[in-house]
Amino acid sequence: MEKQWVVYILECRDGTLYTGITDRLEHRLKAHNQGKGAKYTRGRGPVKLLWQEPCPDHSYALRREIQIKQLSRAEKLRLIGKTV
Repeated sequence: MEKQWVVYILECRDGTLYTGITDRLEHRLKAHNQGKGAKYTRGRGPVKLLWQEPCPDHSYALRREIQIKQLSRAEKLRLIGKTV
């Protein structure tokens, strides 16, 4: 079975947004909330999943993550369907 990669956006406790990729979303969310995820989210938990997008493979997920990280906060909020 091939892995299903996703790019995702989290909202941290302090209101900031974090973008990442994974092939095990539930496991990754648990890690973020236990302070074992990305350095950025440590101390900013609990985090809340706001948005996810399935990707065909790891390479595409990485490219999509970079695209999203280059967006402004307002653009990210529009992407996930929240009003600015």
